[in-house]
Amino acid sequence: MHINGEVERLKSEKPSLVLLPDESLNAETPLPLLKNALTPVDAFFVRNNGRMPFDEPPATWSLTVDGHVDHPREFTLSALRDTFETVTVTAVLECAGNGRAGFDPATDGLAWGRGAVGCARWTGVRMRDVLNACGICAEAVYTGHHSPDLAQDGSGPAISRGLPINRALAPETLIAWAMNDVDLALHHGAPLRVVAPGAPGSAWQKWLSRIEVRHRVHDGEKMNGTDYRLPNKPVQPGEPLDPAIFEVIERMPVNTLITSPNEDARLRVGDPIHVTGFAWSGEGSITKVHVSKDEGRTWVEAELEPEGHRYAWRGFETTLRCDGGETAIIARAEDASGAVQPLGQAIWNPRGYCNNAAHRINVQPIR
Repeated sequence: MHINGEVERLKSEKPSLVLLPDESLNAETPLPLLKNALTPVDAFFVRNNGRMPFDEPPATWSLTVDGHVDHPREFTLSALRDTFETVTVTAVLECAGNGRAGFDPATDGLAWGRGAVGCARWTGVRMRDVLNACGICAEAVYTGHHSPDLAQDGSGPAISRGLPINRALAPETLIAWAMNDVDLALHHGAPLRVVAPGAPGSAWQKWLSRIEVRHRVHDGEKMNGTDYRLPNKPVQPGEPLDPAIFEVIERMPVNTLITSPNEDARLRVGDPIHVTGFAWSGEGSITKVHVSKDEGRTWVEAELEPEGHRYAWRGFETTLRCDGGETAIIARAEDASGAVQPLGQAIWNPRGYCNNAAHRINVQPIR
């Protein structure tokens, strides 16, 4: 169940979000609110796997680093700020289940639309600086992240995921205390959270209290079985599942979001159609976005905004002409690796992860 007054707090702090039907507190951003280069905190989606851990973070909060390190250490918040360089990274945070409602047939898990995503400025210290200060052992291959949130039944941790050591040591991976230049809100992991650009939101551990350096892949809660994993070969609906073929999702796929026109927009024949939106990829840079108004028979290459941070979303825009035959506007992006969003449905998987089908907005031409 939710901690005291948590639903009421969410409605007060984020009145426009849509609560999902779940024991844990989860809320989605309506797409019309995702029009800014930086998603406002009051419009940013909320994802939880279990109980919120407290009403307010304890004043005595500290971060422990242990496991396969030479010098296990404990850092207070002030020690982190005073000891290491403060850095800021702009990056997209996207739930692995974003777009799950678009799979047919339906899959397990919360039926997120496309609003389990946002882009923010994250401020903190580099995880690699903190780990290096503790002396990483040669056998280290993974980090395990720990926090005090519990499963709904109280039986154990709600989630404890980690990162391959090379991702933990990447310059963009942070231990963050601020979002959009203000201290983290409780909903977003105050007082500390992991920021792992390109990785699914499950790897961005909230309420971070411990980093355990591992000599093997982390095996914490939600790291095993089919949790946050994709099959490495096609799986048909209803087929018995073999966990051995499922691999950890390490990077989110290329994706787009049309921010204008809105769903079911009424377009006057003869008028221009100004199409805007954002594109992003867990692999990094966006190189192209194409837009179609005729079900993909022809495409127009959109103009991209100047590239900012590698893991921020990149704005795009183009202008089409409404000729009366449109039923939808479709946008699909390509990233620097050459990956392109699929038309129609993304490859089906039994947990409904990584739905990056080209974004489609239905429209209604009028005369």
